[in-house]
Parts: sequence; C-alpha cells; structure tokens
Amino acid sequence: MTSLLLRNVRIVHVRSPAPATAVDLRIDDGRVRDVAAGLTPEPGERVVDADGRWAIPGLWDQHVHLTQWAQTRIRLDLSGTDDPSEVTARVARHLARDTGSGWVFGFGFRWADWSRRPTVTELDAVSGSRPVVLTSGDAHTGWLNSAALAALGVPHTDDPLTEVPWFELLPRVLELDTAQHGHEPIARVVSEAAARGVVGVTDFEFADPIANWRERVAHGITAVTVRSAVYPDHLDAVVSAGMRTGDPITDDGVVVLGPLKIISDGSLNTRTAHCRTPYAGTSDRGAQNHDRAELIELLATARRGGLSAAVHAIGDEAAHEALAAFAASGARGSIEHAQLMSDREIADMASLGVTAGVQPSHLLDDRDTAVRLWPDRHEDCFRLRSLLDAGVPLVLGSDAPVAPLDPWVSMAAAVHRSADERPPWNPAEAITVAEALAASIDGQDTIAPGSRADVALLDRDPLAPAPDTATAATRLRTLRVEATLRAGTFTHAVPGLL
Repeated sequence: MTSLLLRNVRIVHVRSPAPATAVDLRIDDGRVRDVAAGLTPEPGERVVDADGRWAIPGLWDQHVHLTQWAQTRIRLDLSGTDDPSEVTARVARHLARDTGSGWVFGFGFRWADWSRRPTVTELDAVSGSRPVVLTSGDAHTGWLNSAALAALGVPHTDDPLTEVPWFELLPRVLELDTAQHGHEPIARVVSEAAARGVVGVTDFEFADPIANWRERVAHGITAVTVRSAVYPDHLDAVVSAGMRTGDPITDDGVVVLGPLKIISDGSLNTRTAHCRTPYAGTSDRGAQNHDRAELIELLATARRGGLSAAVHAIGDEAAHEALAAFAASGARGSIEHAQLMSDREIADMASLGVTAGVQPSHLLDDRDTAVRLWPDRHEDCFRLRSLLDAGVPLVLGSDAPVAPLDPWVSMAAAVHRSADERPPWNPAEAITVAEALAASIDGQDTIAPGSRADVALLDRDPLAPAPDTATAATRLRTLRVEATLRAGTFTHAVPGLL
C-alpha cells in the first residue's frame, strides 16, 4: 500500500482542547505513522495538501438499520400524516400513478397522536390486490393490506402488526425490497455517510449478520467499517461457529461481528415502551418483549460466547429489567436508546459499566409526544448530562431510518435540544460540543502516531466558542466535511482537493 503524506492539517484535540497548529500526517497501512510539521516526502509517497483544514477522528454512527435506511429513501413518504385517512389517501395517489403489479412500500407514519388506530380494511379499500407494506416512523409497526398478509403467510387480521410479530416478518419484507432494487440503494447511503465524515457504523439490521455484508463488500461497498449485529435467532449459529464480537466477517476487515442485539421493549410512538407507570389517560404500561429470565439467558449466552450485548430499552421499567439482567449475567454492553431513565437506572448503569447508546435526534421528534404521554416524567427523557456526570460511557447514533444518518444533526440535538424556535427541551440535560463530538468518534480522541487513519477534514474548527447553544447547534449542522479517509483511503473529497 502506498503511503500518504497529508500536509497542512490542523488537528482538533477533542477531550483536551489545545491550539491547533498546522502539521503533516504520514499514513501507512491504515495507521498514522508520523505527526509533525515539515515532514519530507518519501520516495513514491502520495502528497495531498489539506490547506489548513481541521482534522478530527472519523465519525461513527453507533446505531443504524442500514438496509431500512437505504430502502426508506426510495419508499412512499408517509411522514407528517395526522390520521389513517391521510395515509390511505397518499397510497391511493401513488397507486394512481404507479399502475404496476409489484409490491408497494411506504414509511414514516407516526400514530401516537392519532385519534384512532388504522385498520387493514381501510388500506384494502384503496389498494385492492396490490400488496402494500407500510412501516411506521419508529419502525415498530407494520401496516399491511390483506394482499401482503396473504403473500407473506400471515393470518388475516384487521390490525397493524407491532413489536415481535412485526419484527419476525421484517427480514422477509427487507428481502423483497432488496430483490426489487438490488445493492444500489445501500451503496448510495454509504457514500452519503462518508460525505458527512462517517467512517464506521454499528448495523442493527434484521438480517443474517454475515452473508449480507459479505455480498455487499464483494460488490465494492467498502466506504465505511461495519460492526454487524447479531439477533437472537442467529445467536446459536454464531456462537457455534466460535465467532466473537470484533472478529472479521470479511477478509479485508471492513466488516466485523458486532454485539448481540435484544429488543427488550417497544417505543414511545407505538406506546409500547415498557414504563414503570401508565401512559397518560390509560392503564397501559407498554410491552416487555423479553422478561428478565429470558434476558439473563440471552446475555449469559452472549457472555460465554465472547459477544458484547446491546439491549434496546426505551421505557424506564425496560431499562431496569435490562440492567438487572446485565448484573445477573455478568455480560458487557450497552442500553440502546436509554430514553426514559430515572436516577436509579443511571446509577446502575454507572456501577455496571454499561454504555448508553443514545440517539439525540429522537428528542426532536419525540418532544411533544413525550410531554403528552409522559407528562409526569418527560423531564427524565434523554438525560445526556446526567449520564455523563454519573460516569456512564456515552456513544451517539441516529437509529436511521428513524432519524437521518447524520452525526452532525445528532450532535446539534444533544447540544441545543431543539430544532425550531422553541427553547431547548430540558436544557439542563444538554451537553457541550466537545462532549457530543467525543461521543461520536469511537473512543479516538485525537489523531496521533499509532492511531487509526480514520480522518474527517472540516472547513472550520468544530470546537470554536459559540455565544449560546442555538448558535453552536447551527454551526454543527452547517459544518462542511471536505474529505473523509477510512483506514487511510479517501472515501470522500470535495472537488479540487485531490
């Protein structure tokens, strides 16, 4: 591999800010070898002048569903609909334009604030024999018409499918969509991620954790490193094969085995997040998909097999049960979402060393719904400041397609906690730009000799002082990524740089 000399770079020191003076970086075999001013080019070395751009470690999105994110970009958009009739009207208009016979996929409705539940009957009325599958914006519900239910062998129902019945069906739905569109949508979103400075993702897709990514890498989709998660239905096979978290799935190391993913409860917008007290105006406390005994068994299996674990827990009671299972099993890993957390859960996370994998963009979408459904405890949502102050390790992600795969939007939400003219929601739980950036770079706090050659070059200093959080968030959202290197290879560059 030819070495690269990257000249005139200003390195950002994330956790310990320091004046950034221009230096050169020498990169060999995916690692930074030298960092100094005025390095002399070696024979055959490629030289690129960064012209004073700011360098940070490459960004990671630690929670994506990459296939769904790619497919959502080409599905019928159902966001912003206020009741089921608006959804069926959009489906009817789409079918009037698209008169083919293939499957129709839609995404984005959120029914938490609807006055009634949708029905299969009303979707049938506008779709007829054309199979239609509509996924909610939180991805916890599938609203299928009768033709789709029959084609997938699902017993007829007049209700949407939520939680476990939907998740069991989702891999087949994703395969159908992939069969229609191939690998191009995945290649596109991976390229877009690289253009935002992303060098790696943890992929929590409902799919075979090994076969899918081997095929994608064979098709040249290598712009990001992937940690491919395992769901319980693949756990025994992975453990029997002797594979552990971090083991390579592809020979080039672009894809490695990720954690065991367990969805222990539901979501706020489907009103299935498992809570300690009921949702406002109801006696419903949500759904626990795996009880404590099941969680302990799964986590213990992961621990024996050398896998870390990522447990989805949005409600406070779900987080409590998940942490009890971590304590009983001795497993290591994360609580994913950590959306509604009391002081007790935060203290338990800190004592157990469990990481909080949080998606700050969700607070922008969930703000009004949380205030309405959790009026007595919405202040306990997305407690980023409290988590860090307690010593809980924090990593950020998007949960794409639930929110866009864009770390700058996530960081801005963590810093300002509002995306409109309203004041920040629970501003005491905001974190600083430096803390948000540190939670987005996979533990690599700066660029130094020996560090991974995963680099994003920016048009300005992301840690420059700002007069208020609104200004800081705007600066984050408008930062321009001028180049991205993964393992020393350019995966994105603005015209004229190379």
